Amino acid sequence: MTGQPLFPDIEPPKTDERPVKDTHHGNTRIDEFAWLRANNWQEVFKDPSVLDSAIRVHLEAENVYQAAMMADTADLRKQLFDEMKRRIKEDDSTVPMKDGPFAYGSSYKKGGEQPRFFRTPRDGGAEEIILDGDAEAEGKAYFRIGGSDHSSDHRRLLWAFDDKGSEFYSLRVRDIATGRDMGDEVPDTSGGGVWNAANDGFLYTRVDENHRPSKLFFHALGADVAQDRLVYEESDPGFFMDVDGSRTNEWIFVSINDHETSEFRLLRTDDPTATPKLVAARETGLQYDLEEGGDVFFILTNADGAKDFKIMTAPVPDPARPNWRELVAHKPGRLILSLLAFKDFLVRLEREDGLPRIVVRDRATGAEHSISFDEEAYSLSLLGAYEYDTAIMRFSYSSMTTPAQLFDYDMRTRERTLLKTQEVPSGHDPDHYVTQRVVAPSHDGELVPVSLIYHRGTRLDGSAPALLYGYGSYGITIPAGFNTNILSLADRGFVYAIAHTRGGKDKGFSWYEDGKREKKTNTFLDFVAVARHLVSAGYTSHDRIIAQGGSAGGMLMGAVANMAPDAFGGIIAEVPFVDVLTTMLDDTLPLTPPEWPEWGNPIASENDYRMIASYSPYDNVSALDYPPIMAVAGLTDPRVTYWEPAKWTARLRARKRGTNPVLFKIHMDSGHAGASGRFSRLEEIAYVYAFALKVVGRMNWEKLA
Repeated sequence: MTGQPLFPDIEPPKTDERPVKDTHHGNTRIDEFAWLRANNWQEVFKDPSVLDSAIRVHLEAENVYQAAMMADTADLRKQLFDEMKRRIKEDDSTVPMKDGPFAYGSSYKKGGEQPRFFRTPRDGGAEEIILDGDAEAEGKAYFRIGGSDHSSDHRRLLWAFDDKGSEFYSLRVRDIATGRDMGDEVPDTSGGGVWNAANDGFLYTRVDENHRPSKLFFHALGADVAQDRLVYEESDPGFFMDVDGSRTNEWIFVSINDHETSEFRLLRTDDPTATPKLVAARETGLQYDLEEGGDVFFILTNADGAKDFKIMTAPVPDPARPNWRELVAHKPGRLILSLLAFKDFLVRLEREDGLPRIVVRDRATGAEHSISFDEEAYSLSLLGAYEYDTAIMRFSYSSMTTPAQLFDYDMRTRERTLLKTQEVPSGHDPDHYVTQRVVAPSHDGELVPVSLIYHRGTRLDGSAPALLYGYGSYGITIPAGFNTNILSLADRGFVYAIAHTRGGKDKGFSWYEDGKREKKTNTFLDFVAVARHLVSAGYTSHDRIIAQGGSAGGMLMGAVANMAPDAFGGIIAEVPFVDVLTTMLDDTLPLTPPEWPEWGNPIASENDYRMIASYSPYDNVSALDYPPIMAVAGLTDPRVTYWEPAKWTARLRARKRGTNPVLFKIHMDSGHAGASGRFSRLEEIAYVYAFALKVVGRMNWEKLA
């Protein structure tokens, strides 16, 4: 590192300490910063102006402080933003997907922040804009479009928007012919809906005051929303409910799930207010998903010990579990991620040996063939099709050096048609970069996969800085796909690394199980092991590693900061879930009951309490010499509430040793996803990248050729 980080000597905000005690299972904790949690948080999510004035003053002081500490990065941030913006095709457009007489897609206009939705005649022709996100967002500090679904008669568009960042979406119905919204507006939904067969009404889930989608309603067009019919209600606060439709427009799927158990109920689109038909009653640990297949349902499930999932079928008249029959057997180590059914084919996305592939099955003969690629690390997405009776399906491919490629694939002839390659207007030469897949030995001998990209001119002698990204929860796998933003770091000599720690499903379902609940610390130890391996292999040195993670990945950041502060030169924690124990003890919060299968229930179990307390970042802050830390959050975030990082940064400052700063940037008009516009989001990325460059002393580093 070229000297210490040049942060100015500015006094951080002083956070009042107002100790509050709570006792569970005979254990008493004192939380001196509990007052930062607004008592009226439900109201704040919908109307941020009602936030308690003392809390607002403190949060605004945090923003003033971090802005002053980062003031000398203004030119660098602008440079980074301009670079990243130049890599975006400003008037980019998707390749429209065919559905009946039309093909539907989305696009951006030059300078536009929000997407536009359009359609063309099926085989090409003039674009018809059916929803202009920029026009809808005009005058709003925050705006995000949720779901959008055209009716099967192609006359109307059901669409959702959130203008607070709190994910309370309003649904509207647009008459496509006139381009105007009808009088129907349904507030407080989870962001989507499903049309009935007659296209004169739709089903949707309503979000309660605690942000839980527990009620399914039917809305008839033109009717008073207050009179919408309740179709089904989920009484268990530990389960979330969602509603989706089939591509034949015959079925409505009501899915009810937490992180380890699922249940489906069915409705026909021509009878949407009937009592939903149960497929298989929930059993703890049983997961299944449904896909329509004409006279059968295809079922992706872990039933009967199929840890990495298998595919079964069930007859449409009676799809109850006793009638399930195996079609694709379970194979340990091959994780089936998703499936998509067509009239003549069944397609599945699976992962084996850490890499994804698409497998196409002929429904008549059972013959299978796969679509795979040869790079060391890559990302593959199954995009499917609108239509059921077709032999053409769509997928996308990218790697850390290869821009995204979109293909149509003929499942019958096996012909692959390249529709589009992601454009990088400022230019991109893949030969300038090296991508690798390496493994790092963890504390118990497990080998943790690591995806790497760096500029070919980077010296791998320990002098290069590195940004190490991690997540490691909920079974989510971070893909090794193309990301134009990270090129700004690679061009400045950074090694960019993704640690595929336990808690994801990178190496199968067991990889996930070995990073949750009582085994959660494996996630943290894996991440630290990756950092140490990057150093021992000569990629970087510890004081040059910037760790980054968001949401549950932000919890990872807080945990490794406590566990191994010497392993990192800096830490970026975005919307960080750092007050795990307090949140899991508060069953009024939006995600707490559904999260118990992932983390444990400290209310009911003393063992779970002690386990979470052993790693919860907020509870384990101590007198350590922490590296520079930046936390980023949103005031109206219903997933990771703003007070978690607010309390965490306050406690870090109060207890830590050393002079390294702790910065907290809070967006006062957005939520979990951050800024809503595509360019506003780039400004956020430029900010945290500037922090990384500042910490490692490369603010003025000349880019590699």
